[in-house]
Amino acid sequence: MPKTLSRVLLTVVLLPLLIPTLGVFHAENPPQTPSQNVASDTAHFPRSFGLGRVATQVEIKKLDIDVRPDGKGLPVGSGVSAKGKAIFEVKCAPCHGIGGVGGPNGSLVSSVPAAGKRPERTIGNYWPYATTVFDYVRRAMPFNAPGSLTDEEVYHLTAYLLHANKIIDETTVIDAKSLPKVVMPAHQLFIPDDRKGGPEIK
Repeated sequence: MPKTLSRVLLTVVLLPLLIPTLGVFHAENPPQTPSQNVASDTAHFPRSFGLGRVATQVEIKKLDIDVRPDGKGLPVGSGVSAKGKAIFEVKCAPCHGIGGVGGPNGSLVSSVPAAGKRPERTIGNYWPYATTVFDYVRRAMPFNAPGSLTDEEVYHLTAYLLHANKIIDETTVIDAKSLPKVVMPAHQLFIPDDRKGGPEIK
């Protein structure tokens, strides 16, 4: 009998006998799910690795710098456009362009009114609250050193950006009292969603 034929016959005879044993092996050793693998891998881990520590109230206060639309959270200090322009040219123009126009990271100033078609959204034609300018600049700018600006510098920059967008006069002093009173051109475009009931996303 040729070897090939004998192998085929042997396979035909033995395969039905082996299939049931494979089922038993699978039942006794079921494959683990990813969650089971994680549980077994981390079973020997300690309850705590001892990393970090509880933050102090002083440290928490340093991070508690949010500014609300009504001005709550604004620090002591003041700023004017002329001084803000000088700061902007050094610390902001490389990303946002001279005068806040045409930089690689987007313009902040635009002559397009809020009611018109906006090729790009800027402080002057899209932002609803003036206090957001101070809040965002203080916490996130400049991009390479966020949080490095003093409160006075942020007030100066805020005054400059509002003046560059023709929202305030060049001589206007911006501080914790005057900034919340600035009405942004795009404020009326935002409508609070006060609907009740229905899906969360409407």
